[in-house]
Amino acid sequence: MYHCSRFAGKVAVLSASSEGIGLAIARRLGQEKAKVVVSSRNIDNVNRAVENLKKDNIEVIGVQCHISNAEERTNLIQEAVKHFGGIDILMINAGVNPHVGNLIDCPESAWDKAFDVNVKGPFLLAKEVIPSMKKRGGGSMLFMSTVTVYKDAVGLGLYATSKTCLLRLTKHLAMELAQDNIRVNCIAPGAIDTTFISEYSKTEFFKRSIANDVPMQRMGHTEEVAGTAAFLLSDDASYITGETIPIAGGLQTRL
Repeated sequence: MYHCSRFAGKVAVLSASSEGIGLAIARRLGQEKAKVVVSSRNIDNVNRAVENLKKDNIEVIGVQCHISNAEERTNLIQEAVKHFGGIDILMINAGVNPHVGNLIDCPESAWDKAFDVNVKGPFLLAKEVIPSMKKRGGGSMLFMSTVTVYKDAVGLGLYATSKTCLLRLTKHLAMELAQDNIRVNCIAPGAIDTTFISEYSKTEFFKRSIANDVPMQRMGHTEEVAGTAAFLLSDDASYITGETIPIAGGLQTRL
């Protein structure tokens, strides 16, 4: 349990936050006294997450929201404002990988789904929350990319290609919103122990990659991602905007 209060008085909205990394970030923000709004497309998972977080004495509500659904995106923002008075923090954690295999074999339907959920939905949700943040005098956004935008992973070409767009989106929104005191950053996790990669983590390529490419030679934990996310969303990172931070156990991502 974290006892500091970096987010006291702040309202945090998180997409795709009923489990895994999203839930870990929601918990960390709530432990640091944020009022939290969790969401995902499955209302049963949302309700389960809310009950889980309440056990940590976190002030939280849950809203059903598929990031590709315009009405549900609007409702998510409206519910956050109705219950907590405004929005200071937006964590956009959404990702699908509808095609595993060579990119040239990717069907158009899979391409459309990946870009709809991984790129278009996050952009539109970010766009919709901006007026609420301006009313509060500023805010902080965080997108969720992946370390595979830097390091090729066999079979994940579609996922990496779509998630690469978030790095550029982060740069442009940071530039456009700086004058409104809204910071925009991004994180790029590596191999994090979640159900999202549970099947992929069984492959020989994955095991070799952990052994040979990751100096720490292990998968990361969701709490380790949450710590970095909380830093970037907090005032401790008040002079950081437009950046993408890899969280990948030392895997080489830059010169």
